Order: sequence, then structure tokens, then C-alpha cells
Amino acid sequence: MTERARDHLGRFGVWRGASQVTPELAVDLEQLGFGALWLGGSPSDGLVVVDELLDATTTLTVATGIVNIWQDDASVVAASFRRIQSRQPGRFLLGVGVGHREAVQQYARPYETLAGYIDALLGDGVPAESLVLAALGPKVLRLAAERTAGAHPYLVTPEYTRQARAILGQGPLLAPEQKVVVDADPERARAIGRPRVEKPYLGLVNYTSNLRRLGWSDADLSGGGSDALIDALVAHGTADEVAVQLTGHFDAGADHVAIQLLTGPDADLVDGYRQLAKALAL
Repeated sequence: MTERARDHLGRFGVWRGASQVTPELAVDLEQLGFGALWLGGSPSDGLVVVDELLDATTTLTVATGIVNIWQDDASVVAASFRRIQSRQPGRFLLGVGVGHREAVQQYARPYETLAGYIDALLGDGVPAESLVLAALGPKVLRLAAERTAGAHPYLVTPEYTRQARAILGQGPLLAPEQKVVVDADPERARAIGRPRVEKPYLGLVNYTSNLRRLGWSDADLSGGGSDALIDALVAHGTADEVAVQLTGHFDAGADHVAIQLLTGPDADLVDGYRQLAKALAL
């Protein structure tokens, strides 16, 4: 990852499901000072949503977090990348990954399939510095370091970030996602965060295996997640308190943190990000 590309991401970005993002929200986030908008849910249709978001903004980087390799052929994704890059040079970061065993019928030999997919993308015009992997385990982290700009791990803690940096080495990008709830009441915050962790993630083996590698027990992973687990996976408190927790990823070796703000159904999402931007001095 070149320093120029790293600078484009900035220290903090926003992670949202692609179906939950609008050009208006992208403009608001850019004006608040966030450097990147990560699109979850494997956006398809030629990644046209990326064009729409980039056209509405001027400096924001848009990244996929992630394109599922089982969903779209590498040649289709590479063609979409070339189109976006020709229209908005240097403002798109392509994140790809294998998704979840439970959701993909053809989920066989995922590591080999991912490595072949990377080969196809690189051979079809996607530069390594514009490509990141949704890596969790050590093997895919090493692949990310060797073949791409770096890693975008999801549902992780600062302790995971520390271990991932040791595997990646000092050069590759490390851009973890971190869920947050801006609420000073721990019980209310957990009531918002726990359902978003439990379903689907505590039922997906790639995430539970990663959490077990970090030392979490079966008891922590059952019943919707222990309070300690939820507190580790969902930073919560006042905006200032959340900002302190987010810096833990940087202390552990992250280059960029993608913030996924979780709220109640009637909350003002932009106001939540405004509070965070102020606390983070964006």
C-alpha cells in the first residue's frame, strides 16, 4: 500500500451495508471528515453504487468490505474496477473475501479459490495496491501481505489487531472494522450491540473460530455473547469514551479503522457520526 493511498483512507472511515448507503449520506460523512466509506453486503450490479457515491463526493474513498468471490466472476469485478478507476482515479479500494461457509453452497477449498481469484484480478488490470482481503486467520493474513495492499478484518478487537500486525509485518495496510454504540448507559448500549453480534456472527464458524483463537470461551460465545465479549466487540460510551477505545486499534498497529455505528431504530445516524467526528477531532 503506497503512502499516497494510505493517506486517501485517512485514519477513520465508516462501514455500512451497501443497501444502507445513499449519496446524501456519503456527502455528509465526507463533510464530517471521514476519509473512507466501506460498503458491506457484497454490492453487485457492476458496483454501480460505487460510481454513484464517488460522483456525489470529491475526496471520499469508497471501498468494498467486501465483494464475495463466490458471487461475481473475477473478470466482471475487474471490469467494474477499471471503469471506476478510469472515472475516479485513486478513490476506490477493492476489498474481496470468501464470505461464510454457512451461506455458500460451493464453499470448497476457499483458500485456493481466493488465491486464484486474486491471480485473476491482478492479471486483469487490478493493481495490488488497490486490493485488500477480508482476512481473519493467519494463512489469509499472510496471503494479504504477500499479494495485496493488506487486510480488512471484520468483527475484531484491538488484541486481534496486535496479532494481525505481527503476522502482516510493518508494510501492509491493516484496516479493521469496529462496531460502536454512542450511549453512556452500558445496558442500553449492550441491548443495541448484542443482537447485531449474535445474529449472524456468533453462528458463523469463521468468526467464532477467530474469537476462540483470541481466547474467548464457549461460554462467552453462547447466549448472545457474554457482556465481556460484547464490550470487546462493540465499543460503547460517550463519543469521547468511544474515541479512546478506537485508538486502541492504532496502539495495536492499525493504519485505519472503519467505524460501524449501531443505533436504535429512531436515532439520527448522521448526528451520531457528527458526535464521533468531533470526539475524534476529524
